[in-house]
Amino acid sequence: MTIGKGAANKYLASDDARQIVTQAFESGKLDGKRVIILIPDGTRTMPMPQMFNLFDEILRPRVKALDYLVALGTHAIMGDPQLSKLIGRKVVDGKVGNTNIFNHHWENPSTFANLGSIPAGEVAKITSGRMSQDVAVTLNRLILDYDHIIICGPVFPHEVVGFSGGNKYFFPGIGGAEIINFTHWLGAVITNYEVIGAGYTPVRAVIDRAASLIPVPTTCFALVVTHEGLAGLYYGTAPEAWKAASELSSKIHIRWVDKAYRRVLSVMPEMYDDLWTAGKGMYKMEPAVADGGEVVIYGPHLDEVSYTHGKLIDEIGYHCRDYFIKQWDKFKHYPGGVLAHSTHVKGLGTYDAATGVEKPRIQVNLATRISAERCRRINLGYIDPATIKIDDWRNRESEGVLVVPRAGETLYRIKQKGSTRAS
Repeated sequence: MTIGKGAANKYLASDDARQIVTQAFESGKLDGKRVIILIPDGTRTMPMPQMFNLFDEILRPRVKALDYLVALGTHAIMGDPQLSKLIGRKVVDGKVGNTNIFNHHWENPSTFANLGSIPAGEVAKITSGRMSQDVAVTLNRLILDYDHIIICGPVFPHEVVGFSGGNKYFFPGIGGAEIINFTHWLGAVITNYEVIGAGYTPVRAVIDRAASLIPVPTTCFALVVTHEGLAGLYYGTAPEAWKAASELSSKIHIRWVDKAYRRVLSVMPEMYDDLWTAGKGMYKMEPAVADGGEVVIYGPHLDEVSYTHGKLIDEIGYHCRDYFIKQWDKFKHYPGGVLAHSTHVKGLGTYDAATGVEKPRIQVNLATRISAERCRRINLGYIDPATIKIDDWRNRESEGVLVVPRAGETLYRIKQKGSTRAS
């Protein structure tokens, strides 16, 4: 049974959130237990200080231990100042009092436990034959030191899995390389265009199946948030809470438009500090951009492609899916997560193996501090950010020109699916 509520046209008061959290723990099932809470990093809009305070007030007095693990996936490790900003308390040496705020050290193989695997036959069934291989399921072994896991994170349309949140906090949140690379490449094969905001997807099914191997009981707080407030808060099993939140997210975070845009300026907020995360300015816009159109990822603060994967991206560049599939022997040794990121930023397109000609559906240009030379090397366009005047883009929707302030979390889709011709 899911506890909680939400609405598309109003926000929850702080007392509403307190009541939901109180109700979630009133059964006493967690009393005396060691509890760890999986939380997002700083690249998600999330009222984490509010939730941290509620857990400290309502849950901590009832449990033996209450710690946190930041589900980084493969994002950069967070230092004390970043963690302090994230939770709204001063973090010193990864601690707030007796509470540990752990980073997920995805870069260290010794931190993982092997939970088993999903057999190839089952993978083939789940993916409708797109993939057929055994998938090893490894996870941060830290969770095995606790009696109960709570997932606490927001739900948004997502380029790999359809909607974020729920068991995605395990995979890729604190998961090992094989399942991260598998699920991301599966999403890329289906394409961001088809997956994002699509509800329950094959990637979500793989993630839920992998989560069934976790031996520690798990529940989930799934939040639906905007920059203005908390629209929904649900608690239950991870699949149940995610389902309720994703249904509300589909009403709040998807903007349906009548026609495709020719040019889009995605203004990236500073919570995205490299293109690896700021690529969402493309992902969320791709379904609503006309054939032959343009997306400009505008972030004057951005000076790096990826703090963790930049070297690999420099090697492979940004290309459409078929560029990799039709040259698979050349690229199959690269991590699937990196290949997936490349295709998601580049978008749909075609590749003729006989001629070596790649034709992306739309043009992606960077207006960042990443140099023109590096943009050329990674196969993206370059615009000097100093030449961008945001006011010149405003109020031109009737011309097929759109500026998206604080881009990255609202998905744009055309009311008539498949209609990507500008009018």
